[in-house]
Amino acid sequence: MRLRVSLVALLLLLTALTISAQVTINRDRAVFTGEVPFTLWGTAPPNSVVTITVDSPGLQPVTTAAGPDGSWSVLWTQPLRTGVYGITVTAGGATSTQDLRVQLEGNVARQPQIVEEPRFAIPRVYDMDENTELTDRWRIVPPPYELDEPPRGRKIGDRGATLDPYNKNLLKGDYPIRGKDTFLVLTGISDTTIESRSLPTPSGPSAARVDSFTFFGDNDQGMVIQNLILTADLYQGLTTFQPVRQRFRVTAIGNYTHLNVAENSVVKPDVRRGTERNDGRLSVQEFFYERKLADLSPYFDFVSVRAGSQQFSSDFRGFVFSDTNLGVRLFGNYGSNRYQYNLAAFERLEKDTNSGLNRNFVFREQQVGVANVYIQDFIRKGYTQSFSITHQRDRPGEKLHFDRNGILVRPAPIGSFTPHDIDATYVGQAGFGHFGRLNVDHALYYVFGKDSHNPIAGPDPELRRGDEIDISAGMAAVELSYDRDWLRPRFALFYASGDSKPRDRTGTGFDSIFDGPAFAGGGFSFFNRLGIRLSQTGVALVDRGSLITSLRSSKDEGQSNFVNPGVQLVSLGLDIEVTLRLKAILTANYIRMDSTAAVEELLFQGDIDNELGADLSVGLRYRPFFTQQWIVVGGIAGFIPGRGFKDIYESDNPLYHVFSNIILQF
Repeated sequence: MRLRVSLVALLLLLTALTISAQVTINRDRAVFTGEVPFTLWGTAPPNSVVTITVDSPGLQPVTTAAGPDGSWSVLWTQPLRTGVYGITVTAGGATSTQDLRVQLEGNVARQPQIVEEPRFAIPRVYDMDENTELTDRWRIVPPPYELDEPPRGRKIGDRGATLDPYNKNLLKGDYPIRGKDTFLVLTGISDTTIESRSLPTPSGPSAARVDSFTFFGDNDQGMVIQNLILTADLYQGLTTFQPVRQRFRVTAIGNYTHLNVAENSVVKPDVRRGTERNDGRLSVQEFFYERKLADLSPYFDFVSVRAGSQQFSSDFRGFVFSDTNLGVRLFGNYGSNRYQYNLAAFERLEKDTNSGLNRNFVFREQQVGVANVYIQDFIRKGYTQSFSITHQRDRPGEKLHFDRNGILVRPAPIGSFTPHDIDATYVGQAGFGHFGRLNVDHALYYVFGKDSHNPIAGPDPELRRGDEIDISAGMAAVELSYDRDWLRPRFALFYASGDSKPRDRTGTGFDSIFDGPAFAGGGFSFFNRLGIRLSQTGVALVDRGSLITSLRSSKDEGQSNFVNPGVQLVSLGLDIEVTLRLKAILTANYIRMDSTAAVEELLFQGDIDNELGADLSVGLRYRPFFTQQWIVVGGIAGFIPGRGFKDIYESDNPLYHVFSNIILQF
């Protein structure tokens, strides 16, 4: 009993001491003043010494004493400019902080306080002394009920630059860096990806393990990718409503890649290089200058030009061409932004083999031209339609091109591999929008042109038309989804035509220029995310970051191939907004080849079934602080082989893929 009473007494004593040691400022509310001097007040332990500090260079702390009732007040007389400051009050070993907002008359004149004159009165001549002065628009202090926090990061200079990306910052474009309309936005990103996967891997004649007797060996692979990205975006213009007048943007990326496999001849053709590869690359991925050429209407319609290495996608989902590369782009809008248009030409740079980054000033002799238009509220409000024409002119020359790992990629090392030229034109339309709660996303493309010598088609067996083949292929995609509170079920179809007669003089297998489709599960899908190589051929059944079974040597460094099996894909999915922080993406894909003739020709194997298999994936995207500064992405995917996949890879064992991606941004 005594022990219980003693504990209660001790608890009450500690509570009393805690309460007595509390320090408050302005009843724990932000302080707002329109003049200096002004009064600061609050509470502290009775009869204690109170020290008040305002966070601003050159200001001295002020000391006062709390009364017997714990109240204190002080008249602040030291000069302050308009702005937001932090107040720190220390007394009796306790500390409290609060925000101080000061809104003083500045040096920028506001319009006179004009009142409507009576009709027929003599016009009044206004005296300029009646003007109310105001600071510039970026440093206007809002009233207390719109209080935002002052920067918490370490200050850099005295103009508003800090290491805090969440609040107003000179380095994030919140204040002009020069004059009144020139801004700088610095962005730093750490992008870390760790993945483990299983892919069909041949053991080769010099296997890594002595007990590898079968053609295919251990499928397990692991990869770590670290990208450090720094972007500087310097632009001029009052961009609340108006487009940028001129801009200069640079993005540098440092990449480190670690690959670990279980079989030889994967990281390098030379088996002596083992089963691990560490590789690094530095690239200036983005560098361009942009300038507005003209305003076309009073509604901020404009036309601008952008020259340099820049990101561009020819459609909504990146089905044909989506890349960051060297080019010139004329773009703008019209009709109060109802119509947007692009006219672009690119001289593509070579890609690095292992990182996928551009090799600066190393040209691959491939040109791409794009003309497209987007029409908002097409047919009905909320639906946007686009029309595009895209042309690729690929002239690799007579020299063979090997990638950094020593593998021949141009031309593809299959069939009658001879350097060849490609001219292909894509005509397409795509739509994106909603009809009520039903979301509709679709695309339709037709490609035509010439390939001077396709390696799978080879020379003309009848010796009539030469080695050239005509290109005539198509692609179609549609996704329907329905928004129901925090759920969005999805249904999608994807079709790329295949070539059923590889030796005739027409390539009917659809292939892109450089695609990056965010479709049917996107980067969470096994089939879309991972490249599956066609063993002992030097080409891939499907490339990493693609849905097309193109039989290319490399998506990054190889050439388009229009003699391929094509693909048929049916997708069911469900997007779940679990919380405001967490989103889940569930996808199931069923995949078939449109025609197996090109694969049979390549493998000298008949009766391959069309069915590739089923792809099941679950992805999670988590934003712990509700912002884009911290993003954690993870996913797990499984591939259940079908009969055709078993015919090609001699196994029906399921394949897996697990990855995590952590993105930190300043």
